[in-house]
Amino acid sequence: MFRPLPIFIGLRYTRAKRRNHFISFISGTSMIGLTLGVSVLIIVLSVMNGFDRELKQRVLGMVPHATITAASGGIDQWQTLVETISEQPGIEAAAPFVDAQGMLTNGDQVRGALFYGIDPEYEQDVSIIADHMTQGSLDDLRPGKFGILLGELLANYLNVGVGDKVTMILPEASVNLAGVLPRLKRFTVVGTFSVGADVDGNLAYTNREDLARFLRVPEGVTGIRLKMNDLFAAPRLAWDVAISLPGRYYVQDWTRTHGRLFQAIQMEKTMVGLLLTLIIAVAAFNIVSTLVMVVTDKQGDIAILRTFGASPRMIMGIFMVQGALIGVIGTFLGITLGIIGALNVSAIVGALERFLGITFLSPDVYFISYLPSELMWQDVAVIGVSGLLMSFVATLYPAWRASRTQPAEALRYE
Repeated sequence: MFRPLPIFIGLRYTRAKRRNHFISFISGTSMIGLTLGVSVLIIVLSVMNGFDRELKQRVLGMVPHATITAASGGIDQWQTLVETISEQPGIEAAAPFVDAQGMLTNGDQVRGALFYGIDPEYEQDVSIIADHMTQGSLDDLRPGKFGILLGELLANYLNVGVGDKVTMILPEASVNLAGVLPRLKRFTVVGTFSVGADVDGNLAYTNREDLARFLRVPEGVTGIRLKMNDLFAAPRLAWDVAISLPGRYYVQDWTRTHGRLFQAIQMEKTMVGLLLTLIIAVAAFNIVSTLVMVVTDKQGDIAILRTFGASPRMIMGIFMVQGALIGVIGTFLGITLGIIGALNVSAIVGALERFLGITFLSPDVYFISYLPSELMWQDVAVIGVSGLLMSFVATLYPAWRASRTQPAEALRYE
């Protein structure tokens, strides 16, 4: 089989045992460093992609994409508005809600929470909560029963389960003959949900009519929740919808409530990617030192090849092949390990947590309580091409230096 002479000699130099074992050591560490750099970059970017996906699917599946609330009081004829909004271009669904902030208590346990009064029939179209129920269902929120669904973490904080009673306390005081008293109401826990995000510890759902009655909202609705086909179009679409409706409304979208979190993930992905790319660059340019020492070690061989008629271009090709082979092997191994790690990082971290008995991502601190991962093949392609390109560039100077070797000077002391 025909093989060009530079490729043949370059491959042979790579396979051959060297007299100087330090050169072999440097060559091996260059390959290992490139492998680790590529694999770590793939794994880290996959984890960042996973957080980005979880933010979109889980957190923004529970948090409204946008809300439209009345400028004062409740919203009259909300059924008509929901139908009108749902027909707007770019709006996937709409649902009425009543919201409030307050506290839940059970005995000595007290916890702040955000309360949403919903219609189960509408809520299934705009939220993922129905798919993440651990006990009970949305249909258990029947009007007049004063039932409540709690996030699993919130239920654990309050030490309650299905069938237990909790007291809802609103930050409003009512004055009567007994004095100034906060507004209280007993609710029965009818279910729990878990989405693996921070909303599990601070969100509770009740029936819309029950919460409206408790809040004394005669219209029964304080706002309308919107679900968009395109998350990033939410600010524009929400304003367009509000302007098209009769009356005055306040508009809020997810970019105001969770936009900074999303921007932080994007910025961290970019910065971490750049930093880890520098690690790959350092590993790739270790090939420079390897090839420089190889060129010095092979001065006699280079001189003999030149006397046999090898051109400077051929000599340069020999050492470019040798350096490029180190880069190809290191990059290929790094891509393989990176793909395996990215596909299994969640299971590996979960096993470590169980083995060590610790929690790396506490739900009290982080908005997602586990390590997600999403392998994107375009990231793998970009990382692989970058590793190969940097490895190739690293071979240019040593190969050029080898091509400048003068036979007479190299053989003078042989």
